[in-house]
Amino acid sequence: MDNVVLLLVYALVLGIGATIFMDIYAVLNKKLFNISSLDYALVGRWIGSFPKGVFSHPNIMQATPVKYERAIGWIAHYSIGITFAFVLLILYGLEWASVPTLWPALIIGIATTVFPFFMMQPAFGFGISGAKTPKPMTVRIRSLLTHTIFGIGLYVAGLILSMIIR
Repeated sequence: MDNVVLLLVYALVLGIGATIFMDIYAVLNKKLFNISSLDYALVGRWIGSFPKGVFSHPNIMQATPVKYERAIGWIAHYSIGITFAFVLLILYGLEWASVPTLWPALIIGIATTVFPFFMMQPAFGFGISGAKTPKPMTVRIRSLLTHTIFGIGLYVAGLILSMIIR
């Protein structure tokens, strides 16, 4: 199979697998500790506002809802996971999928925390790294932990993929 096709297929499998892993973590957090995760409808509201030229909000929760925002948000959530898996494979090579190791996956997972800290949270009106939220340190720790879990999910998905491709 062509390397470009392999890259795309592996990125799809790894990204979807890691995102599912992260979502399972979020469900367990809610069920066991009553800790809610990000409502992806807010992501959809943010993205759905782009065609109107609106890229940031004073408070995304008070912004006018957008048609299909929940679906847009969930599609974006999984697309972003696939994109980060693609980056992992570009940086560490297709060979990583054959013999996955934890550190590259963790590095990618932790590095992706840059996006909520410096792009999404400010655009949602929450400030850089959640500085304008009632508990900024809690927001930061939860974001870092969630993205670390995503990195572990990349590794677990990599282990499963490596068993399939052998």
